[in-house]
Amino acid sequence: MTGRTEQEGSAALPGTIHATAREIDALGGRGIAVACDHRDDAQVARLFAQVREESGRIDILVNNATFLHDELIMPGPFWQKPLEMAGILDVGLRSGYVASWHAAPMMAARGRGLIVFTSSFGANCYMHGPAYGAQKAGIDKFAHDMAVDLRPHGVAAVSVWMGPLRTARTQRVWEQHPDKYASFAPVAETPEFTGKVIEALYRDPGLMEKSGQVLIVAEAAAGYGIVDAEGVQPPSYRQVLGGPPPVHPAIVE
Repeated sequence: MTGRTEQEGSAALPGTIHATAREIDALGGRGIAVACDHRDDAQVARLFAQVREESGRIDILVNNATFLHDELIMPGPFWQKPLEMAGILDVGLRSGYVASWHAAPMMAARGRGLIVFTSSFGANCYMHGPAYGAQKAGIDKFAHDMAVDLRPHGVAAVSVWMGPLRTARTQRVWEQHPDKYASFAPVAETPEFTGKVIEALYRDPGLMEKSGQVLIVAEAAAGYGIVDAEGVQPPSYRQVLGGPPPVHPAIVE
């Protein structure tokens, strides 16, 4: 797993990549923390060179790196917000393409693999403004188009729409705006919930049939019999926010 924060207190939010690696170890996995700024193509190239050297393979790539400006959820039109808001198009959209570019040949050589893009309902409805929406819609299209190229090699690509997430960032927002988010907090999804769904997808014998699709995490979890922490079954927001739009099957080389 990658991230930028190595020293506690050096970032606005708590946690470090090393603390996260220790949490993975405590859960029975093997956490390997690699400092990487996904805005920097050279650092990403070194990351995948390290993976190739130390592991010789990559089974699942989860493109979750992004840039979230503190004013993202503030009301108002996009031109009244900082231009830096467009950073989500570099870290979140472009960085997902770059990471997938490095991972794809390693997966294709093995004839198996899964590339996942973490998206949201904001790909299809207005949510947090045009930069956020364009990034989410863009990575959904990455999943569809990469799946076309990867299919002959037995490698799948999907995009997953997560519901409200229970993270340090969202916890801070909920505390600042309790009335606005009170109804979401009790059924918010944990990051582990998404992880369990991704693992189930990878092990699904019908994975290639799902390749290229946009999946709603809560719906996929229900299909796999997965529940979140404390037995909570997070709801799908399809009826409220809409579902993934259809993609035309035409392929133009």
